[in-house]
Amino acid sequence: MIRVVFNQKGGVGKSTIACNLAAVAASRGKQVLVVDLDSQCNASQYLSGSSGVPNTGIADFFKDHLYVSFFPSKNFESVIHATPFDGLFLAAASPDLEEMGPKLESRYKMFKLKEALRRLEGFDEIYVDTPPALNFFSRSALIAADACLVPFDCDTFSQYALQTLARGIEEIRADHNESLHIEGVVINHFQARASFPAKAVAMVKEEGYPVFPAYISSSIKIRESHFAGQPMVYFDPKHKLSQEFEALYCCLS
Repeated sequence: MIRVVFNQKGGVGKSTIACNLAAVAASRGKQVLVVDLDSQCNASQYLSGSSGVPNTGIADFFKDHLYVSFFPSKNFESVIHATPFDGLFLAAASPDLEEMGPKLESRYKMFKLKEALRRLEGFDEIYVDTPPALNFFSRSALIAADACLVPFDCDTFSQYALQTLARGIEEIRADHNESLHIEGVVINHFQARASFPAKAVAMVKEEGYPVFPAYISSSIKIRESHFAGQPMVYFDPKHKLSQEFEALYCCLS
């Protein structure tokens, strides 16, 4: 199962959601891969911990496919690295991705990621973290994915972005990936005691988007988790946030 976590609005928690869902899956004994396509490298830093982000990663894979070569391309497996967490693996991002995107798009390399991920063996689930833009890398991820998870941070601008996102996904589904669908909207940074977040969620539901019933609360604990380089299920398994990510994972089909 390949899931892409995508929203073209920044700051909605894409990396946090991708890494924590992957960590929950790994903690349950599954073999899980996180592919980081964001040049900011947040997911890569989060999952690498004190060991540091690997020197080779997804940029090396794309660089190898940028030009036609008489030599065989490297296997995707060569850019996958173990993380400090059992069963959880990472294809790390690098800042080089930002410069490479336009070159890759001009050579129409958007199907290379799909081809590579579909050939991979040994993984039960794959989560793809994306940049906050509908660019070459997010399109490549959506073309490769079975489903899309959409973070929503209970903000008016996030609601507008959701409408644009849905149109973009529908276009990719129609042109390149007929199985692609929005599996669900992930309510993030939810504040139960405030009235506006509940109203924002209600409006999303009224517009017909599938909303997961498990919400992720707003908490300083997640920043502590980032700083420690440990997803919540490892950082503080008994914390409310850890339980919410567990509940969200149970909502996935």
